[in-house]
Amino acid sequence: MTLPPFDLHRVSSLDQARELLLRYEDDAAVICGGTELLLLMKLGFAGYGHLIDIRRIDELGGIRADNGSLVIGATSTHREIERSPIVLERLPALAAMERRVANIRVRTAGTLGGNLCFSDPHSDPATFLLALDAEAEWGSQRAPLAAFLIGPYETALKPAELLRAIRIPIPAPGTHIAHRKLAFHERPAATVTCAVRIDADEVAEVRIAVGSVGARAVRAPAAEQRLTGASASDAAALAEAAMLAAEASGAVGDANGPADYKLQLVRVLVERAFRDAAGVT
Repeated sequence: MTLPPFDLHRVSSLDQARELLLRYEDDAAVICGGTELLLLMKLGFAGYGHLIDIRRIDELGGIRADNGSLVIGATSTHREIERSPIVLERLPALAAMERRVANIRVRTAGTLGGNLCFSDPHSDPATFLLALDAEAEWGSQRAPLAAFLIGPYETALKPAELLRAIRIPIPAPGTHIAHRKLAFHERPAATVTCAVRIDADEVAEVRIAVGSVGARAVRAPAAEQRLTGASASDAAALAEAAMLAAEASGAVGDANGPADYKLQLVRVLVERAFRDAAGVT
């Protein structure tokens, strides 16, 4: 497989990127890591005459703490995130999740922003970030990630807009996070993230996100409501919550298995992730 010919434009500012995107319109695409885009072009599923390399735009990179949140620039690679001292200190569960994304080659080149902008339904980061109430910053907007990820391979970005950063609130003290997935290949077949805070054996707060089984990653509010206030060791409540999360997942059949199989995966992974985060057996 060979890439079709294209012009590569290396830019160093947002204004330069926007100008080129407006000039070339549908014949242009943004590239940073290129792990998804170049594969699509090699396979003939996409073709662009102009690729706009945004890696040199300083304001799109970096990882920092800001007012109780971690702010991760869109061009930060998975490898940078998993090794970042501030991530390891403030949100080690994020580093642990990133460490299991695809393979070392993808993590070294691929970026968090690219992963989210590609909006592949089979994504570890999208599921994890939804469970942590992350926000996306693009154009002049800051909005919950769920408002940015509209559907499979579709985001809220308008022409010439770029994702700038992801803002992740640091969880309250005592919150534990578990990310579980099943993967037959590099892309996961099912992903679940649970963020749980226990107070005197009672579930004080829980957030559950499910992805990689339907059109996009989703939160499971009914499952969260069922567990809130329950004993952390209430097996019946957890089983009901796992069922509710499966119902919310929008599971569909694909090459990884039929929808009913996906629903069972979600039920099992929700129970395991919750127990991991809650510290119960």
